[in-house]
Amino acid sequence: MTFPSLRSLTPRHLLMASIGVAVLTIALKTLAWVVTDSVGLLSDAMESLVNLASAVFGLVMVTIAVRPADDDHPYGHHKAEYFSSGFEGILIIAAALGIVWVAGQRLFDPQPVEQVGWGLALSVASSVLNGGLAWVMLRASKEHRSIALEADAKHLFSDVWTSVGVVLGIVLVSVTGWLWLDPIVAMLVALNIMKEGARLLWRSSQGLMDEAVEPEVFTAIQATLDGFAGVHGVPIRFDHLSTRRAGQRRFVDLHMHVPAAWSLGRAAAMRGDVEKALMGAVPGLRATIQLLPSDVETHFFDEDDLK
Repeated sequence: MTFPSLRSLTPRHLLMASIGVAVLTIALKTLAWVVTDSVGLLSDAMESLVNLASAVFGLVMVTIAVRPADDDHPYGHHKAEYFSSGFEGILIIAAALGIVWVAGQRLFDPQPVEQVGWGLALSVASSVLNGGLAWVMLRASKEHRSIALEADAKHLFSDVWTSVGVVLGIVLVSVTGWLWLDPIVAMLVALNIMKEGARLLWRSSQGLMDEAVEPEVFTAIQATLDGFAGVHGVPIRFDHLSTRRAGQRRFVDLHMHVPAAWSLGRAAAMRGDVEKALMGAVPGLRATIQLLPSDVETHFFDEDDLK
């Protein structure tokens, strides 16, 4: 029996799998809450509802992101993935606030936890499902450079740790008889997932504001350019290098200075070689290179533009 490679598991396939797993874990965790009456397990089930909504929205955004460029969006639709991770962050924070509200009420009106064995078994089963899918999704997100996939994977991992905390809380309640531990654990869970939600919102905002490429990607770009500077004794120079990322795409703009005596054909051929090398070094990169004579400088920033 052969399993599909991570490359063949597209973001759409994995997000559809995430939807199916979310439905199943909601059922398991809701049943666990019903049989135990644990507010901690209720908080766990509420976060799984967020998982479902996030996966559905992520699937929609990933579908939009792969659309080709058109007249209204000449640079493509890649930034749609940032809306997915931002939406997921908002839902996570909303769920956390709901958990705090429910747990606060239970803190002042503690209730015994019942049928602990069944509740723990159902919670652990759902955690195994989430953990396995999250591991696959996180590895695939690196293959596809998908922030939507990465956001959903990290949210699922957060869900796993949430379940671990809830299970620990139920065990402590059973051992100590301290009913107040159940809502306290639920509140701690809420704070943990709220932090994850805030982190996703921050990453999405940075992506929408044309954040520079990752340090390792910039290093690969610089190393490629260094390989052309002075090649075969020809004084080629690069400057005004700027980068940005948009979903799965990476963009670099720069000036390439060549000897003024070169013909346009020779300069264009050299530029083509540089572009090809850059795109080979960084998958998904789009390079825009402006040709200039070696003795010509340009004003890259205009102070009037900053007013």
